[in-house]
Amino acid sequence: MSGRRRSLQLLALAGVLGATLTTPAGAESRGADRDISRDTLATDDGWAAADGGTTGGSTADDAHVLTVRTRSELVRALDGGSATPKIIRIAGTIDANTSDGGERLDCADYATDGYDLRKYLAAYDPRTWGSAKPSGPQEEARQASAARQAERVELAVGSNTTIVGLKGAVLKGASLQLRGADNVIVRDLELRDAYDCFPLWQPNTGGLGDWKTAYDNIWVRGSSHVWIDHVTISDKGHQDEDEPTYFGRNYLRHDGLLDITNASDLVTVSWSRFADHDKGILIGNGDTATGDRGKLRVTLHHNQFENVVQRAPRVRFGQVHLYNNRYVVPADAHDYRYSLGVSTESAVYAENNAFTTPGHIEVADLAKSWNGTALHQTGTLFNGYPVDLLAIHNAYNSGSERDLTADVGWTPTLHQKIDSAGKADREVARGAGAGRIR
Repeated sequence: MSGRRRSLQLLALAGVLGATLTTPAGAESRGADRDISRDTLATDDGWAAADGGTTGGSTADDAHVLTVRTRSELVRALDGGSATPKIIRIAGTIDANTSDGGERLDCADYATDGYDLRKYLAAYDPRTWGSAKPSGPQEEARQASAARQAERVELAVGSNTTIVGLKGAVLKGASLQLRGADNVIVRDLELRDAYDCFPLWQPNTGGLGDWKTAYDNIWVRGSSHVWIDHVTISDKGHQDEDEPTYFGRNYLRHDGLLDITNASDLVTVSWSRFADHDKGILIGNGDTATGDRGKLRVTLHHNQFENVVQRAPRVRFGQVHLYNNRYVVPADAHDYRYSLGVSTESAVYAENNAFTTPGHIEVADLAKSWNGTALHQTGTLFNGYPVDLLAIHNAYNSGSERDLTADVGWTPTLHQKIDSAGKADREVARGAGAGRIR
């Protein structure tokens, strides 16, 4: 890592900003504003700064500093998820659901082997099919159709990569997949509508059954040293609440906004906006994933969670520092479930977070526990008033959940200045999300 830093210093001294394939560096971006594509994470900015820090593609040579405007250009720039240092600047709107020739693809274009939603619903109606896992021709056709879409929308991001958005950049319909990668930066980019054309019916989920979808906008799995900063992630374009109901359940089209799983480690998520979605951020994907022990060290700070129903975040196993975040539940929200999910062996250290909710949501609703044992919280602000979130959670949920202790077994030391919840609430409202780097 020291070599990477020396290279970065030499580049800075030389004034090297990199070149693009098609236009001068940052031409359609920030005008006189600075180029951020060679930025590296500050040495004190959360877990991703540990053990050598996170520098992304900052040492990329000119041949690997690329501006992309189409899915095909983006795929070529990602280079199959290679570890070659690279900087990828996204310009305009790139839709992952497009052909190699640039034609827009919809769900009908992916459907194959006779898949038909009406036939699928008829085949697996619980009143006739029962509670068995779907199998047979229509499920096989669904799987084949889903694989065709996955080939388009799942984009592998390799080690030593920086992805930045130029002014107004949008990545639509894509799932960025960081699998086994190290040293990745994603900044100043709007990601929206990772839309699944072929949800799977799971009869035994949640007692009534439910629809399972495939794509997270960003999935970090088995990866380390990841910095996600000033991104905006939402379902914009297709809201799940507008989808029909089948088998008595909402026909969901989206999975998580950001998942961090499979022993990923040393991740910082900062100054980002997560909006208008059911499942926000999942850290650790299973109670039996004991390989996550000692991993999943994540810092979340100065993020805005707006109209997120649940998982902001939900944590298993990880040591998660959660500070100076802003939570907004809109007045007309009637499906809100919780914000902080305390699950198996999790160790969440929450400081100075602010919640704004309508009157039907209580402090006791903000945190939920599944096999969790501890939650450290201080400085919580609820509709402008300081509250003891832990004490209220224990008092109101003692009949259904075990009491949580305040001892999570660790104290964060790697972080920048922690402001009061009130100050952070105001600053995050102004500064979180794509297009707001100052």
